Amino acid sequence: MLTETSIQFLERLLDTPGPSGFEGAPARVWRDEAAAFASVSADVVGNSMAVVNDAGGPTILLAGHIDEIGVIVTYIDDNGYAYIEPIGGWDSQVLVAQRIRFLGRNGDVQGVIGKKPIHLMKPDEREKVSKMTDLWVDIGATSRKEAEERLHVGDAGVIDQRVLRLPNHRIVSRAIDNRIGAFVVLEAARRYAAKPGAARVVAVATAQEEIGYSGGGARVAAHSTGATMAIAVDVTFATDHPGAKKEEVGDHKIGGGPVISRGSVIHPLVVQMLRDSADALEIPYTLHAAGRFTSTDADAMQLARDGVATGLVSVPNRYMHSPNEMVSLEDLDRAADLIAEACRRVTAKTDFTQR
Repeated sequence: MLTETSIQFLERLLDTPGPSGFEGAPARVWRDEAAAFASVSADVVGNSMAVVNDAGGPTILLAGHIDEIGVIVTYIDDNGYAYIEPIGGWDSQVLVAQRIRFLGRNGDVQGVIGKKPIHLMKPDEREKVSKMTDLWVDIGATSRKEAEERLHVGDAGVIDQRVLRLPNHRIVSRAIDNRIGAFVVLEAARRYAAKPGAARVVAVATAQEEIGYSGGGARVAAHSTGATMAIAVDVTFATDHPGAKKEEVGDHKIGGGPVISRGSVIHPLVVQMLRDSADALEIPYTLHAAGRFTSTDADAMQLARDGVATGLVSVPNRYMHSPNEMVSLEDLDRAADLIAEACRRVTAKTDFTQR
């Protein structure tokens, strides 16, 4: 299992606010940790890189995005109430009555999301889903002037929810998707550095995946690192809770091991390498089918430059895009071992061209 030191780093990473486009704070936490064993850098997009075995080859890119979903201030009214729109994909119902932490220019600004009380609603209103436009944020200000002394249009925020440890090696956080991907690729690089193979490995905490309609930071990283092979690490839907449709998503349990994707954008030789590595290490895993695209960093990386042989390893996640996403620490540990072993199997003679 992961060491207590690694888990404490993970908790710091998860608790540090960093929605898409505003990932600077968690990226610094990630780079500080990476500097203990890797050569560290950052780029203009917001990606953070950690290179191990720099003299090796070919280059393998390990990508886990470090951003989380959040909100951004769009307007402050005369009474000091702030209005918001989403950064990333929200179920607006989840936001009702939550506490929000904004990244203000002079420090964090806390507030609560308000909505008309149920007592004042008409019967038909009670049956309607709350829209983002029905909500506002109360930061305790009494006027626009007072509010703007602390908060400005364009300030980003996240739900003010901290990490919670639960029994059976489970951890809960608002930022599981996908800061745990950034954690896993760094942990995999750490384990690879302790027992390196021939390849040069670049772990990247990528930026802007949750809004990455054009590929986000992963597209930039795939170009700049010169990767021949890439593995994206993200979360996928756990289907071991009430109401889950295994027929639609697959059979993926928390604590059941990592999930290896197969499909049109996933390179079959990378898939086989991952499966062989899992079998050799006796790591349990499940398979996920992606017929068109994966909605992860893998989609952007596989078409970078003249093509990158790309795989996708995911961690089963309950309650995705909510204040209380849940994963198993055992799955994070196994995913890191799996990826490090797959990297050791790559040499200069590895041919990813399908002939």
